[in-house]
Amino acid sequence: MTLLHKVREARRRRIREQWEVFKSNKLAYIGLYILVIMAVISVIGPYIAPRDPYEFDLSKARLPPSLEHPLGADELGRDILSRILVGARYTFGLSVLSVIAGASIGTLLGLISGYRGGLWDTVIQRVNDILLAFPTILLAIALVAFLGQGVHSLVIAIAVSSMPVYVRLVRASVLQVVTEDYVVAAKMLGLSEWSIMVKHILPNVMAPVLVQLSYHMGLAILIASALGFLGLGVPPPSPEWGAMIGSGRVYLFRSPHIVVFPGLVISITIIAFNMVGDGLRESLDPKVRALVRRL
Repeated sequence: MTLLHKVREARRRRIREQWEVFKSNKLAYIGLYILVIMAVISVIGPYIAPRDPYEFDLSKARLPPSLEHPLGADELGRDILSRILVGARYTFGLSVLSVIAGASIGTLLGLISGYRGGLWDTVIQRVNDILLAFPTILLAIALVAFLGQGVHSLVIAIAVSSMPVYVRLVRASVLQVVTEDYVVAAKMLGLSEWSIMVKHILPNVMAPVLVQLSYHMGLAILIASALGFLGLGVPPPSPEWGAMIGSGRVYLFRSPHIVVFPGLVISITIIAFNMVGDGLRESLDPKVRALVRRL
């Protein structure tokens, strides 16, 4: 067996062990199923919605759950189930894409900062310190207020507000591995800095990034919902979950279903991301995998 085959076999064995550890965490496994369902709904939601989420009928305003409207109707008589299904594309889909964008940029900046050092490190870290000085939600609100209301502003706000965490996390991880033998050997072979960072350092610092990513996606959904609640998210009448809660909060005590069902979906999604994050943290821990291997 050649060295390349041995490396590939070791990689496949490590992935199998990680999957076994993840599956052994029942809560994480349930959370993964929930997120898969949410992802599917965010794609096909508009096609499976039983009614037009934008069509209002004041004669059905604040109608409680019934056979005609399983989750009831909102203050304008719009079907809440249909609005939740269509709104998944805005709250879930945009939040996930925004965090991935922010994590990608933050990871790249963290790689450059930790590996290059010097002026690169100083400039990147000082800018990052400025962003970290603001609470995440306040930074997102400030960015939306500056850029204006809209989908693009929401994506940029969530991406920028989530980016600083990954810059700091990846930089710290790079500083730990940059003196390892395989990095020194790559330098002695004359490989370019970009090749060393992407092919040799990045794969070895991705574990904490993936765990942080899963937790941060739950936070991003909370931020997107908060912005929608404040009227700074996706413009109405788009059925964003946070905006649904914001528009229905006046009727909280008279028609609680208008607020309860969107809030319940938000809570379940955030909890699912946290459960998956716990499972990833365990499955990517070499000590846990070694324990499973012995068993």
